[in-house]
Amino acid sequence: MRTLHEAIGAVETYSPAEEAFNRRRRTWGLFLGPLVFALVWVSPLPLETAPHRLAAILSMVVVLWITEALPMAVTAVLGPVLAIVCQIAPARSALAPFADPIIFLFIGSFILAEAMFVHGLDRRIAFTALASPWVGTSGARILVMYGLVGTSISMWMSNTATTAMMFPIGVSIVAQLRRGVSGQDEALRRFATAMMLITSFGASIGGMATPVGTPPNLIGIGLIERITGTHIGFFRWMAIGVPLVLILFAFLAVYFTRTSTRGVQVGEVSARIVREELERLGPITRAQRNVMLAFAITVGLWTFPGVLALMGAADSALARAYMTSVPEGVAAMLGAILLFVLPVHWNARRFTLTWEEAARIDWGIVLLYGGGLAMGDLAFSTGLARSLGEGMTAWLPGAGPMLLTAVFTGVAILLSETTSNTASANMVVPVAIAVATASKVDPMLPALGATLGASMGFMMPISTAPNAIVYSSGHVPIGAMMRYGFWLDVAGFVAIVSVLGLIGPLLF
Repeated sequence: MRTLHEAIGAVETYSPAEEAFNRRRRTWGLFLGPLVFALVWVSPLPLETAPHRLAAILSMVVVLWITEALPMAVTAVLGPVLAIVCQIAPARSALAPFADPIIFLFIGSFILAEAMFVHGLDRRIAFTALASPWVGTSGARILVMYGLVGTSISMWMSNTATTAMMFPIGVSIVAQLRRGVSGQDEALRRFATAMMLITSFGASIGGMATPVGTPPNLIGIGLIERITGTHIGFFRWMAIGVPLVLILFAFLAVYFTRTSTRGVQVGEVSARIVREELERLGPITRAQRNVMLAFAITVGLWTFPGVLALMGAADSALARAYMTSVPEGVAAMLGAILLFVLPVHWNARRFTLTWEEAARIDWGIVLLYGGGLAMGDLAFSTGLARSLGEGMTAWLPGAGPMLLTAVFTGVAILLSETTSNTASANMVVPVAIAVATASKVDPMLPALGATLGASMGFMMPISTAPNAIVYSSGHVPIGAMMRYGFWLDVAGFVAIVSVLGLIGPLLF
């Protein structure tokens, strides 16, 4: 069986023109990064020594992240390492964020997602939903259910992994339609484009629903907690994330069904193919049951404080003791450890997951997250963030929380079109907090807007890995991706600002 990362690598490709652009961008970054570092270092900035040196390092890190001249994780480690070399901070404090408790929430959730992929639980969920009688032979219902499955799975798996899993299913459905139907070339072309785009768009949208759905969520949560001291629990995040996902998926479903499913007649043959795929998977296996059990226990541990809050016991002794003993990172690791304990075949001492399988998680993302936290910590501890915030407030005199939320949501969306969403969150969230603090505004809503906005970016294949994956199918013209992606970016901006404006003040 292929690993999750082999599946991603098999479909994540770029056109020759995009490869040439990426090569030039990385080459420029190798020279531009050190040049920017040197220019900022020698510039007569009105800063003390430590924040001045950090400004030079941070400027180079931003250039390297945007151009991807170095692997993202390497750049993330480079920042705090240079801060130690330049005597900005001692090693113990500069590297401490790499062991932040939320790092273990990352690791635990990645291991659970890897187990779902290894044992085919994600494919079983997908084919079970697509084979339901409600879907039948309706092109619109196939599209909506297919997108809904990917969006739901991406609440718990990374958007890239979800897209890699759903992509071959979508391609197979399109291929069967082309073989089984004639005389609908234009309608099928639109339908194929919609199938591919709802694969990537739905996966990116779904990740906003939970803290573990996409790395920017945990990056934002971690930066907010470390900088402001405010903890955002699993249930509280979902109170914002789930309504946002429902709104954006409803927009996607209406948009695509109105523009891409008219005139598409799906025969019984295509519906039968889905049922046959489900039958080929056979009965549910012991390993799949174990993964579901570990996953259910983990989600229960994550959401238990929210249940206590709904019962009016948020401040009870039980709630305080629980949050001390079982924070989200510990809950994730307990669920992950269960996978190594629950047996698949006891006599052979074979358990649900082996360490070799678990070790395939994306350690680069973990380092990228730790590096982002470290640079955020250094920016505030040296006073660089305060100086930056005070300088930027002159551009936004008298700005209130909603204006700052709108500004930084928009900035994060624009930046995510040209660089990865994790890098966007690392760059924009600390600035949002700094500017809000300098403006005497609660930084919570602007920081959340920047965090959620970083998950947008739908217009180009280079915007996100899911976009690159579906673009490789040949069913997505670049013009169609830009057109649909632009309107989804606009809808996302409006939805994020509106949901934060309506629900945010009730939660924070």
